Amino acid sequence: MSATQSSLPVALVTGSTSGIGEAIARHLSREGYALVLHSRNSVKTGRALARELGKAVYVQADLTIDADRVRLIQEALTAWGRLDVLVNNAGISRVIPHSDMAAATPDIWHELHEVNVVAPFRLITEAETALRAASTRDRPACVVNVSSHAGIRPKGASIPYATTKAALNHMTRLLAISLAPAIRVNAIAPGLVDTPLTADWTEAQQLWRDKSPMRRAASPADIAQAVSMLIESNYLTGEILLSDGGLNLT
Repeated sequence: MSATQSSLPVALVTGSTSGIGEAIARHLSREGYALVLHSRNSVKTGRALARELGKAVYVQADLTIDADRVRLIQEALTAWGRLDVLVNNAGISRVIPHSDMAAATPDIWHELHEVNVVAPFRLITEAETALRAASTRDRPACVVNVSSHAGIRPKGASIPYATTKAALNHMTRLLAISLAPAIRVNAIAPGLVDTPLTADWTEAQQLWRDKSPMRRAASPADIAQAVSMLIESNYLTGEILLSDGGLNLT
């Protein structure tokens, strides 16, 4: 890694070795960003993707560990010398019927809250100085948090999961005020997205085919395109963009 400052804008995308995160990384690479890729596990995949994209480095980090969160930001800055965009995509879920309250144990609540709420906050906190340094009046720095429609509507894989995404949405709005005008903070709230994780969610897939105006679930590329829009819209902040193909209308 080189400490030379990149002439390109730099984006860090957490959880970027598969699914939505990978699609965001590929989209931003095509848009001319230098990238910092991240995952907790898929190290070989992350390194291979960085080589494929070219202007990219990969950093392994466990976002449940605060020292790793700090190190991730430090290594991003060591690699490129600047940070313009932070996309907090990494998150975890647990599938628990909402009626099975006993299954939603305190350990599950703590685990999901640590990754889905505390980790994004800590990464933003650690990145704040670098984001402010990269910001200009005409081009503010940017944070995009990847949330879920479950944080807006009483839906989702489990009550703990939906609650963490609701917290992430509210945190997004609070930080949009706290960090303005140098740093814009927005969130995208996808509905069902076709990824390997959701491949066997047949009931949900049928719901989107039958009830959503777009008659399908989103692809990762659909979400990446919307994230890019949030990044490129220099005046937009504090917004939670619901991207569910219009299912909320029915």
